[in-house]
Amino acid sequence: MDFKTASQLGSLISKDYAKDFLKLLVIYKDISSSEAASRLDLHTKTAQDFLEGLEAQGIVSKKEVFEKKRPYFRYSLMKREISLQVDLSSLYDKQEIPNRINWRIREKKNSEAMFKASSRGDSISSVHFFVGKGRSRDERKISLTVSQGNFLFHLPFPTESFMKVAEIIKKAKLDDSSIPEILDIIEVLIQYKIIEKEE
Repeated sequence: MDFKTASQLGSLISKDYAKDFLKLLVIYKDISSSEAASRLDLHTKTAQDFLEGLEAQGIVSKKEVFEKKRPYFRYSLMKREISLQVDLSSLYDKQEIPNRINWRIREKKNSEAMFKASSRGDSISSVHFFVGKGRSRDERKISLTVSQGNFLFHLPFPTESFMKVAEIIKKAKLDDSSIPEILDIIEVLIQYKIIEKEE
């Protein structure tokens, strides 16, 4: 199950009325949104949205029926068991790593960011910068992992030549296990125009 689908399902079953609503679906052969709404003291639109959400997830099926020539839908349960399982590793695309470690980067000139050194003075502990404009500017602070701090300590200054990410990693004596978190902080600092990438 992908994260978006799991999030939608989680949102549905976390509703205050979800347990009672699902119990109705277990008990009744089929039910309409207005019947469910009156039974659970809900607004019909609320019941309709919940049932449509369950139908989109494949948990219920809907059938159009006619009463006095007026069509409406009746819903019946298709699944009597719901499992929510997410592969968290799918949230990060490792296939992008070979391309990104070859990016050539350096600190951006006039970024106004402050790289705060660690107490030992041989790495960076945090990056401080401002977001917004004028008086509405807010200060942001990003605390760094040890690997990120060591990497940024060896980041070329704005007056120096661009270096490949892989070269900086080697210079900082970091192993491959730290690459994903290094690439993450690079992307964040590029977004805030603190690091620049050679095009």
